[in-house]
Amino acid sequence: MIALGCDHAGYKLKEDIKKYLDEIGVEYKDFGTYSTERADHPIFAEKVAKSIQSKECDKGILICTTGSGMAIDANKFKGIRCALCIDESSAKQAKEHLNANIIALPAGYLKLSDVIKMIRTWIASEFLGGRYLERLQMIEKIEQENMK
Repeated sequence: MIALGCDHAGYKLKEDIKKYLDEIGVEYKDFGTYSTERADHPIFAEKVAKSIQSKECDKGILICTTGSGMAIDANKFKGIRCALCIDESSAKQAKEHLNANIIALPAGYLKLSDVIKMIRTWIASEFLGGRYLERLQMIEKIEQENMK
């Protein structure tokens, strides 16, 4: 189950992503926003992050103009590894190297065809473990020490 969230700038892209996920038979939950009226990204990043923390959803996709705001918001939650992805390669490495459970997409800079490639690649990729697992363990230690 993929959690989806966006602000007003990401609304159209989120709706297009939903159509793609429907086409490939991937379940999702839409946490909003539900229009192009002004909406603050931290609200939707929190909903998506909490749905992953609670295991209601397995992974998430967040969308705003640059993706940066959503990535910053989501990474404030323990256990969340949100990677800003700008192309297919960054989406692949987000999963393989970081085991990212959320990707943040910059709606203002991407074509839908590229977004679809990124999502397809991210879903299909597997975490590589090894030295990347060691790095994740370092991140978890930082979380334990700093997210109380």
